[in-house]
Amino acid sequence: MRLDDVRGTCNRIMEEVGGVIIGKQDVLEKVMLCILADGHLLFEDYPGLAKTLMAKSFAQALGLDFKRVQFTPDLLPADISGSYMLDRNTGHFNLNPGPVFCNILLADEINRAPPRTQAALLEAMQERQVTLEGVTHPLPRPFLVMATQNPIEYEGTYPLPEAQVDRFIMRTSVGYPGKMDEVLMLVKRKNRGTDDTSIKAVCDPSTVKDMQAAVEKVHVEDVIHEYIVSLVAATRKHTQVEVGASPRGSLALMKLSSARAALQGRDFVLPDDVKSLASAALAHRLILGADPWVRGVRPKSVIESVLRDIPVPKVE
Repeated sequence: MRLDDVRGTCNRIMEEVGGVIIGKQDVLEKVMLCILADGHLLFEDYPGLAKTLMAKSFAQALGLDFKRVQFTPDLLPADISGSYMLDRNTGHFNLNPGPVFCNILLADEINRAPPRTQAALLEAMQERQVTLEGVTHPLPRPFLVMATQNPIEYEGTYPLPEAQVDRFIMRTSVGYPGKMDEVLMLVKRKNRGTDDTSIKAVCDPSTVKDMQAAVEKVHVEDVIHEYIVSLVAATRKHTQVEVGASPRGSLALMKLSSARAALQGRDFVLPDDVKSLASAALAHRLILGADPWVRGVRPKSVIESVLRDIPVPKVE
């Protein structure tokens, strides 16, 4: 698939989803970048901002199989990955696949489930497979996890382990809509006459895989590679950071930058691609020291200071 085709298809997908998700073009682009980069996405934002609707709408527009799991304290790992069930007619154990066997899995309020249940997603997110009773089952491709968590309500929640947070290629938020966008949302809902929305499929799983393969062909200069590694390495040496971004962060930033270039119709990555995505790709991977956190320092501000300190390379 040519990059012009990738750009055109992505624009049609975002236009279709944008008919339901009003006034959030920047967020739609970030979700599209995660899909192109074949990475998982973590939404961290307040309730009622259409995070679930956005994930479902993208799945419909992409023509992908969508499953949703509401994470609760009593959710078991088998409720996600599935299990073997005895067939009394044949006397054999047959696989009863869980909701993880899909293209897009929405893990809603993922931090409300205990760590052992959260861990059921680790193998699926990294290797795109599930091992049950010693047998490995590949997941359908493409496979992406879109997870949500509430940043203001922590009672009865279990913070995500750093190892799992690191597997999300990006963390982002939706934010409140502008006044006129919210008015337009009300008008559209009233005219529709129902809470249900209608999204047309723009492509299919095969097309999504073709777009992801096209992104892999986007050229990245050696100076861009060095720039990405310099940014990530600087987070590890920062005085206010206890644990910096891992090499997985470098890979995530490179893949997202390539996806942004493809989304803009370019076959090469610019430093601006890296700079615009550094915070979304790296901030959630940092663990700050206790003192900076108490003084109000946040990972995003650390990334901003690193971007100011590291010289931007010239690309010919």
